[in-house]
Amino acid sequence: MPEVKKASAGKCGDKVRSDCFVEIELTKTGGVKSTLISKVDSMYGESINDLIITMSEFFEIKHANISVEDFGALPFTLAARFESAYKKLRPGDVREFLPEVNKKNLYTTAKDKLRRSRLYLPGNEPKFYPNAGLHNPDGIILDLEDSVSPTEKISARYLVRNALCAVDFYGAERMVRINQLPMGLDDLKFIIPHNVHVILIPKCESALTIKDVEDEIKMICAERNVQNDIYLMPIIESALGVVKAYEIASASDKICALAVGLEDYTADLGVARTNEGKESFYARCAVVNAAKAAGVQAIDTVFSDVDDMDGLRNSVIEAKSIGFEGKGCIHPRQIKIVHKAFAPTENEIDKAKKIVLAFDEAKKNGIGVVALGSKMIDAPVVKRAQHTIELAILNGLLNKNWKK
Repeated sequence: MPEVKKASAGKCGDKVRSDCFVEIELTKTGGVKSTLISKVDSMYGESINDLIITMSEFFEIKHANISVEDFGALPFTLAARFESAYKKLRPGDVREFLPEVNKKNLYTTAKDKLRRSRLYLPGNEPKFYPNAGLHNPDGIILDLEDSVSPTEKISARYLVRNALCAVDFYGAERMVRINQLPMGLDDLKFIIPHNVHVILIPKCESALTIKDVEDEIKMICAERNVQNDIYLMPIIESALGVVKAYEIASASDKICALAVGLEDYTADLGVARTNEGKESFYARCAVVNAAKAAGVQAIDTVFSDVDDMDGLRNSVIEAKSIGFEGKGCIHPRQIKIVHKAFAPTENEIDKAKKIVLAFDEAKKNGIGVVALGSKMIDAPVVKRAQHTIELAILNGLLNKNWKK
């Protein structure tokens, strides 16, 4: 097979922003020659050319014609596009040119972290990355799956990897949705070493899928000396997945949540998806039940109409009523609506406080039966009230020292 002499990566065109197009042509003589076209050449041209030279030296490119068409790309994007193009020419080169790690991103997560909202960002669209955390989602998902076209999936890996290193997530949980297996296993090599918190596993239909992902993560962690906890969020998106939901949810102690995805699920049923959701009610309840039985969070699907705020609010209220604890977001404007709708109401908080205080009083007096007014309160009701209090505190609606 003849050696490839020319390759490219990135995007170009009038509508492109915060991205670039890099083309590398290997030559036999002449050294490294670079050409830059950029609207910000006068301000950043020197630093862009310096990065091109640095990366050429890093990958030991001796002779090449390198052209860059820049549309306001940040350095981590330019580096990702350059490396992606280069690796098409020399796929056997395992060296990685990594951006400097943003020290603001060195925080960890927890299995029971609040996950009301998770904002999906397409893995091949760097323009969405820098400001996503400013909208205060509980989690940010860099997506390598459905939002990335088949021809761009390899290139997107470098972009997502560099974003994990360089982009400020502003405290949001750092998530990546990998591709379906087996391709998704190769995705993991790019993201596991860079303080990812949660891996979303799409179209999950068996516990074996969880085991394969977990085994690959363990191997990479051992090879790269990764110490942080990495949790898993399988997504149920088919009739078979619904049937096996509990098997999946209980497959690993690293599973933090079970999510449902309804676009693929309704396609699998051969029916249209509606905002009312009658066609998916059984599946959503089954996912909630499986998650609760396994002791993990239940996360609802996205609401796809970004202009229908009332519809979104109603969807979240219904999701909350059947046991979901979070929802996917595809636009930043959805986040506040989701957070507010999932939070306990004032009446729910007041009622929960009365139940918890009555329970505490009964325990203090050695009374085995808890009463609130004329009503007897049993253990499940107390547990639910305690959970409401916890949510109120997490949502900033109640001081954690409220009993004082």
